Amino acid sequence: MIDAGMVRKMICSFPRSSDPRAFTDRYLAGEIELELVPQGTLAERIRAGGAGIPAFYTPTGFGTELAEGKVIAEFDGRSYVQERWLKADFAIVKAELGDTYGNLTYNKAGRNFNPLMCMAAITTIAQVSKIVAAGEIDPEHVVTPGIFVNGVVEIPDPQQEEVLIRAGVAYA
Repeated sequence: MIDAGMVRKMICSFPRSSDPRAFTDRYLAGEIELELVPQGTLAERIRAGGAGIPAFYTPTGFGTELAEGKVIAEFDGRSYVQERWLKADFAIVKAELGDTYGNLTYNKAGRNFNPLMCMAAITTIAQVSKIVAAGEIDPEHVVTPGIFVNGVVEIPDPQQEEVLIRAGVAYA
């Protein structure tokens, strides 16, 4: 999407991948904007978007370039930076198991940002390794309730993107 010029702005904690050419070329040409956000703050901005909290304060980034132009407030003698929520039109997430209602479980680090993105997006599509019938996932194991998921796609043996990149696979 970056290579095709479909991305206007990237908000991330680290704008690198194993092949950063597309982003680097567009950024240096002034064709894509970059907003760097500490990773914990990024997660909280997404969580706030899903929870309907338009802004919050954090000490992270105070006194650095990351805080320039942002509202600063003092609480109990300490300075904090106001951060705004992050919401999305679409979230495309990867989960381990999904049912026909869209309830999702995750494998390991898949729990880090995916549940937050499901809540913060208007439309969520989940790729799962297996789709099961409604009620087959123990409610105690559901991480993302189906109310936040609009579609589930089953890919039984998904390829890891890192492996594909190392193998030299190119997207057409």
